Amino acid sequence: MIILGIDPGTATTGFGIIRVVGNSIKPVDYGIISTPAGVPMEQRLMMIYEQMNQIIEKWQPEQAAIEELFFNKNITTGITVGQARGVLLLSCAQKGLAVHEYTPLEVKQALVGNGRAEKKQVQFMVKTFLGLREVPKPDDAADALAIAICHTHYYQTKIRSVKR
Repeated sequence: MIILGIDPGTATTGFGIIRVVGNSIKPVDYGIISTPAGVPMEQRLMMIYEQMNQIIEKWQPEQAAIEELFFNKNITTGITVGQARGVLLLSCAQKGLAVHEYTPLEVKQALVGNGRAEKKQVQFMVKTFLGLREVPKPDDAADALAIAICHTHYYQTKIRSVKR
């Protein structure tokens, strides 16, 4: 199974593609979609949408996992991330992908076993799970891979509970 992980953002959206075969998780591709500051929001959203479509068409994932939006103190940032998230969800839906949503706490819990884990701990586990020599860069790509790995954990647990 090929899974697409997405860490939404307006300036930078991380993506990570992994292949799951049995209990093995292998990295396929990862990176970022970036949009330049100063470009009108509607143009930035179109760039995100078009590039995500290209990623989905290239790798043909069977499922997608995206980070749920949470608001911190800066509500303006939350709104723009929500707009980017909307076009990413649209892209997945138009390609027929089932989309699963995970909070940062769920991602940390799935990878580290602690919902309050530090970012460096999560990145280390991404490197370990995928058998990489280094932590993926930039951070947004590592976060997207973490979201994809998180989905495999929840998905495999769900499959096991259905088989019982």
